[in-house]
Amino acid sequence: MENTQVVFEKDDYRYMKQAITQAKKAYKLNEVPIGCVIVYEGKVIGRGYNRRNTDKTSLGHAEITAIKKASRYMNDWRLENCTLYVTLEPCQMCAGAIVQARIPRVVIGSMNPKAGCAGSILNILQIPTFNHQCEITKGVCEEECSEMLTTFFKELRKSKKKNTTVTTDGE
Repeated sequence: MENTQVVFEKDDYRYMKQAITQAKKAYKLNEVPIGCVIVYEGKVIGRGYNRRNTDKTSLGHAEITAIKKASRYMNDWRLENCTLYVTLEPCQMCAGAIVQARIPRVVIGSMNPKAGCAGSILNILQIPTFNHQCEITKGVCEEECSEMLTTFFKELRKSKKKNTTVTTDGE
């Protein structure tokens, strides 16, 4: 099943901008700036941003937080009539959670060629033998999403360089 859209729906930009706002919250915490919102019938019902370091948990991903909040709102683990917007292509854990939540549509800002599991290295969202697959829309606000990540990692490398002390006496 290859169901990937390049045509954006009219509200895709608006909701991706809200996911970007979430990513900026992560950025301010010095977390990898990834943000996510989940929309049901035109209303944002779940929001999340990356908090792995802040919360000291590998589960602190934007998508996981947004799915938990949306499930609470819906009072159901099935998010069958929702759309998930995320600034960076989901990892394997988040892609699995999206499939498990039965989210029918995923809108991605920037692809992740190193760890993305919505088409870059794997496509967990569209494995035909699973009982649920997702429609994927890629590239909404791609430049803004990519630029935020690029800037974050440049600043991180720069700060790590500053914190590395080089001595000539071997200490």
